[in-house]
Amino acid sequence: MEESAFNALAEAELARIEAVLENCGVDLDIELKPGGVLELEFDNGSKIIINRHTAAREIWVAARSGGFHFKPEGGRWIAGRDGAELYALLSQVVSEQSGTQLTLLP
Repeated sequence: MEESAFNALAEAELARIEAVLENCGVDLDIELKPGGVLELEFDNGSKIIINRHTAAREIWVAARSGGFHFKPEGGRWIAGRDGAELYALLSQVVSEQSGTQLTLLP
């Protein structure tokens, strides 16, 4: 995939993630930083960082429970390590760090 096509795809996905999180019912601060970085900060001071990694053509998620890398496959973002889907993983880590069980959908 060409770099410009990946960047457009990743930017659209980061915007979608931001919109989903703004309406998820969890109290958190969301900041979109330059370069395709989305930073989530929870009331307990913990953070989740979601960013595009252009060289690897992946979206990366850094949470308390670890780091995760997702590639676009068939209209979804899939983890190379275990085949997890991006929104399933985000549901898990946001639930863990916020203390509120939730399911995020694209």
